[in-house]
Amino acid sequence: MPLRRLLAFIVIALASIPAYAQEKRAQPPKSEVRNGVRIERDIAYVPDGDPAQRLDIYLPEKAGDKPLPLLVWVHGGGWVGGSKSENPGAEFTAHGLYASASVEYRFSDKALFPAQIQDCQAAIRFLRANAKKYNIDPDHIGVWGGSAGGHLVALLGTAGGTGAFPKIGENANQSDRVQAVIDLFGPADFPAVKKQVAADKTVKNIFNFEDMSSPYAKLFGAVPGDRPDLEKSASPVTFVSNDDPPFLIIHGTADTLVPYAQSTELAEALKRAGVTVLLQPVPGAGHGGPQFTLPAVKRLYKRFFDKHLKGADVKIEPLPASELAAPQAAPAK
Repeated sequence: MPLRRLLAFIVIALASIPAYAQEKRAQPPKSEVRNGVRIERDIAYVPDGDPAQRLDIYLPEKAGDKPLPLLVWVHGGGWVGGSKSENPGAEFTAHGLYASASVEYRFSDKALFPAQIQDCQAAIRFLRANAKKYNIDPDHIGVWGGSAGGHLVALLGTAGGTGAFPKIGENANQSDRVQAVIDLFGPADFPAVKKQVAADKTVKNIFNFEDMSSPYAKLFGAVPGDRPDLEKSASPVTFVSNDDPPFLIIHGTADTLVPYAQSTELAEALKRAGVTVLLQPVPGAGHGGPQFTLPAVKRLYKRFFDKHLKGADVKIEPLPASELAAPQAAPAK
């Protein structure tokens, strides 16, 4: 075969390798130490389960004398995408303050609700069952997540321990309750979304709620309003009770995907039930963005977890708008 034809054949062959195979080769190692943190990836929390039913755990390279409280991150992505590869809790772990984990779950194109919360609850039970192995404190587990992840951690907070969803995997004897929740702009009351979108004249939501195109529809396999049973059971507000863990809810007032009213409704329901909750509005912010990682906001995250997972004597107070302004872009040179 002439050299030119051979090279052309190789190029075509390489181009035909499935994208997933290329992505697999680019994945980080299953186990590594980075910045003083030992990372164990792709741990199956449901034995012989779906490939998505895995989590990553982050532990200090040098184990301490006492078990550490655990922070569990649940990523967003509209229940149809996203990845556990990013774990904001790693920063806390690097300082030896907390163990942390990042959870993957089945997406709605593979399994409709309640698969997503069943996976997250199974992950909590797995981590609690393996507390001694990982030197974590099973009585002090905090969860946090944004968007779809915010919804799932809020549901972990209000539905945990209620038996509302059939348990999957092993460790059924373990509790799936958590002790602190940070909900970043997650949906909280699905039956109310359309009404709240229509009522907010200052923010135009980007979704079409009359067909199957939105993540809301794909989560339930039905146009919003057509499966009220599933929508109610997926709503954190449905399960609010006075024994829920403390909540920190942060939401942009100009969110075009999840109405800000979703978080005000959840916060009010928690307050009525006597649950400790702080709703932190982020003026002018949309669905995520740099305002949610400003220094003042990151300090708020830490104070909240320190208070409710470590018993720190700190105040959890609303941040002033002056500390939440969007970062200014650097001037062009």
